[in-house]
Amino acid sequence: MSEINNNKPKPGGFKFNPYWIYGVIFIVMLVLTFLPRSAGKSTNWTEVRQMILQGDVEKITIVNEQLAEIYLTREALKKDEHKGNTKKEDLLGSNQPNYYFEIEKGYFNNEIKDLKEEFKDKKIDTPIPPIAYESHSDFMGQLFQWLFFIGIFLIFWSILFRRVGGGGGGSGSNIFSIGRARAQLFDKDTKVNISFKDVAGLEEAKVEVMEVVDFLKNPKKYTNLGGKIPKGVLLVGPPGTGKTLLAKAVAGEAGVPFFSLSGSDFVEMFVGVGASRVRDLFKQAKEKAPCIIFIDEIDAVGRARGKNLVQGSNDERENTLNQLLAEMDGFGTDSGVIIMAATNRPDILDSALLRPGRFDRQISVDRPDIAGREQIFKVHLKPLTKLAGDVDAHKLAAQTPGFAGAEIANVCNEAALIAARHGKEHVDMQDFQDAIDRVIGGLEKKNKIISPEEKQIVAYHEAGHAIAGWFLENADPLLKVSIVPRGVAALGYAQYLPKEQYLYRTEQLLDSMCMTLGGRAAEDIFFGKISTGAQNDLERITKMAYSMVTIYGMSDKVGNLSFYDPQGEYGYQKPYSEKTSELIDEEVRSIIAGAYTRCKNLLNEKKDELKSVAEELLQKEILFQSDLERLIGKRPFDKEPVISAETTEQATEPVIPETTEPEAPAEDNPVIEPEA
Repeated sequence: MSEINNNKPKPGGFKFNPYWIYGVIFIVMLVLTFLPRSAGKSTNWTEVRQMILQGDVEKITIVNEQLAEIYLTREALKKDEHKGNTKKEDLLGSNQPNYYFEIEKGYFNNEIKDLKEEFKDKKIDTPIPPIAYESHSDFMGQLFQWLFFIGIFLIFWSILFRRVGGGGGGSGSNIFSIGRARAQLFDKDTKVNISFKDVAGLEEAKVEVMEVVDFLKNPKKYTNLGGKIPKGVLLVGPPGTGKTLLAKAVAGEAGVPFFSLSGSDFVEMFVGVGASRVRDLFKQAKEKAPCIIFIDEIDAVGRARGKNLVQGSNDERENTLNQLLAEMDGFGTDSGVIIMAATNRPDILDSALLRPGRFDRQISVDRPDIAGREQIFKVHLKPLTKLAGDVDAHKLAAQTPGFAGAEIANVCNEAALIAARHGKEHVDMQDFQDAIDRVIGGLEKKNKIISPEEKQIVAYHEAGHAIAGWFLENADPLLKVSIVPRGVAALGYAQYLPKEQYLYRTEQLLDSMCMTLGGRAAEDIFFGKISTGAQNDLERITKMAYSMVTIYGMSDKVGNLSFYDPQGEYGYQKPYSEKTSELIDEEVRSIIAGAYTRCKNLLNEKKDELKSVAEELLQKEILFQSDLERLIGKRPFDKEPVISAETTEQATEPVIPETTEPEAPAEDNPVIEPEA
């Protein structure tokens, strides 16, 4: 191994490039093309005429009726005036002229004719030297022109395929390697430094993936009992939950070659390129077996076939998927090639891709719970070397329900940046609080000027949400409310504490809808007018109401029907009649109108509490759970916690909710005057 390393060229050393040969040939041809074709000394007709009169000229050669070449006699070369202009031979052994000059067509013949008449009149005995006419073709010049244009064409062709094939370098950088797979190979020479210790909050997924690694390390342990090693493992989960990180950890732990690429690497504008890259990928994998192939974002190439096709067109993506399906069935179970793939859209994948025998296992990578978030915080807090003593990973996990791993990493990074911006020597808990607010609600707009009338509208709007969520049993309690402008156009935002549940009853959805309408109802009650601040609220309840009627079957008039179409099988056609469409619209309006009336009645009953919360909000701008309890008492539906050493400590921890509800009034809102 040491000999191989010693023979490797040093970085920056001399490396021979075969293209240099073509460059040398091009330069030689260029020099030969522009070298003068005739040797000798330049002269003119007057001097040549004098040489002829003296009898020094042996012969004259007219080349292409453009150049006159003068050859002197041996006796003339001995004269002083011609010294240094001796006879020379070219590379082929032919004599070169002693003098030359350029002539015009027809002009030289007239001069020779006049010279002959002069010799005849003066009776000069010196003979006129013989004149020969030759036609020479500029072979080197023509060859250079042809090669020049061919070279320009090849350069243009190469640049075109470099751009189409993926830029400079790589397997797709020229026409001969455009069908090669673009997978990045991680082997013993290029190790991945990520291990399972760096993956937190995914305990169940890690157990499944560790078993895949064990398949490759000890295959006989499973095959001796008659079992077959799975061919494919599909990681499914929302964005930012750690699917790609988990795959990198497999590469670091497995100790086998690991091919990593994205699903979009197969997609190309040329027909057949995607299928060719799939074949080349599996060919390389079989040569490196046992190994792992990881395809990130496989939905780019694995979409269900036959969807949204143009009639008569050849869908290159479908050909690529067909080749992928064939390759996954083509290699045997003992070949040692395991495919891992990741996607956050499993509903659009082709059913043939998900069947057993191709992707035998589907591992769900969900958002972490509070214990998982605590572990993820501990991982991301390690790089922050200067932490204050009050930073607690458990408290941070309780304040970030619903956060994925990527969002937690962003919170830790934002906290460090905020501490550095304020010139602190340590990152304390307040920096993490500000970072969580920034991730949820956006950047605080300190310089945004809001009129007192608008600020009062926003305060009563947010107080309406707070009161509605506080006195509705099945609604998520609003535990923090702010009227500090954040984000692009949000004048206020609210945070909730959602329950960690997977099933929702009808009354829970209706209470949530009623709480969402609390802002609009509060404006109507106290000002008698409404504003555009409820835009986000109306969007949420409209989607929720249509889902209740058309997806979950929670309408008595429409019935237990679901028109949910995740794979687009219905296309642009509705799976119901126009009459049913009108019935759905009527039911949605009825549900929203009932929720609004119920919310308005509730806020009228709690009008004094709403007013006190709004006035406090105008003074402090931010209210927490303790402030709400001080103003309107404890939430009537909260159960008393069991007193114990463990629960007592956790009960006093501040809890910050998951979702946000930005209020974004338009810039051209009319100023609403509050009633006296």
